[in-house]
Amino acid sequence: MSDQPKDDNITCSFCGRTAHEVSSMVAGPEVYICDRCIHDASGIVRNDLRSYGNESERPKRHRRQMPPHKIKEALDAYVIGQDDAKKALSVAVYNHYKRIESSDYSYDYDDVELEKSNILLLGPTGTGKTLLARTLARVLDVPFSISDATALTEAGYVGEDVESILSSLLNAADFNVEQAEQGIIYIDEIDKVARKADNASITRDVSGEGVQQALLKILEGTTAGVPPKGGRKHPEQSLVNVNTQNILFICGGAFQGLPELVAQRMSRGTMGFTAKHKQKVDKRDPALLRYAEPSDLLQFGLIPELVGRLPLMATLDPLDDSALKTILTEPRNALVKQYQKLLAMDGIRLQVDDEALDAIVERARARGTGARGLRAVMEEVMLDIMFEVHQHGDISTCRITASVVQEGRPPLFEKRKASA
Repeated sequence: MSDQPKDDNITCSFCGRTAHEVSSMVAGPEVYICDRCIHDASGIVRNDLRSYGNESERPKRHRRQMPPHKIKEALDAYVIGQDDAKKALSVAVYNHYKRIESSDYSYDYDDVELEKSNILLLGPTGTGKTLLARTLARVLDVPFSISDATALTEAGYVGEDVESILSSLLNAADFNVEQAEQGIIYIDEIDKVARKADNASITRDVSGEGVQQALLKILEGTTAGVPPKGGRKHPEQSLVNVNTQNILFICGGAFQGLPELVAQRMSRGTMGFTAKHKQKVDKRDPALLRYAEPSDLLQFGLIPELVGRLPLMATLDPLDDSALKTILTEPRNALVKQYQKLLAMDGIRLQVDDEALDAIVERARARGTGARGLRAVMEEVMLDIMFEVHQHGDISTCRITASVVQEGRPPLFEKRKASA
């Protein structure tokens, strides 16, 4: 039996206390450390991290301090067009994170409290609302989550509680509450929770106005009890407290029918001989969203309290054929580049003729789903090609012409030259 050291001989290698003088002792290879030294050391490390920030947090702080024009340049690499929306987002996000870090500095306006400015994105489907929010979070390197407002209901009814959107953000932050409390949440389809009718009803509007009312406190800033795994809250469940004061909320929606309300307001005229002629406005023109005002949102079905908590409105314009064609080739993650990378992994070079790009845009335009239609058309065109390309021997180049897109003809293959 090997000899074990007696308690009298065990002393802390840092402070020299014996095992009888402390509550516990952690043993290492011929080294011991007591619980008191562990507590003191952890306090020192914690204070150092709070004062200076660890190495992994320094680049995030630096990236958050990017000026608005640098943020827009980063967005330009992924999103085509929508300059007005990019400028609005860049300035709003820059000011938001300055607001968070304002407590670290001393100014002449210490008695002035900066308020949070959440953002409302208006635009037809497929114009890049979700892509803008996702790219913004990637550029700033902050936790980001996307939630669908159509799945939310008022507390106590079938569906998801509004706190579930915080569960998604907490999960994106790897359950780091401090990082989650400075993240970005994108709430999609916010227009689907509009009040169903202006008339009072004996039935509760649990998925419309009820959701808007439940979102008010979270958007403004409150400490919410969040189920770590999402779902409904119940009394026996342990909740994580998340403060939403510094979480930036971006709400987006297509708001179908809102252009008609804008056109109706703009077309109003006065009666009488001196009245001006009414301005003729196309009620179905989605570009009318640019002229939307808070009164139009109220008439659409949003409650005044929710509109007041989304002070910044940014409009995304419909994409024309030129923008759709540019989306295919120019962004950093353009669709054509994605398929070129897929085939390059098999040693095949993909070429897409300019006329073929025009044909893809024409088919996508007929779908009426904006940029989302481009991926659907590309999937259809590339499905048979990627299935059959390996059956034609040693292929070096695959060329897609307009006839491939328009008539479904096979692409042009060029075989690899045999080495001498």
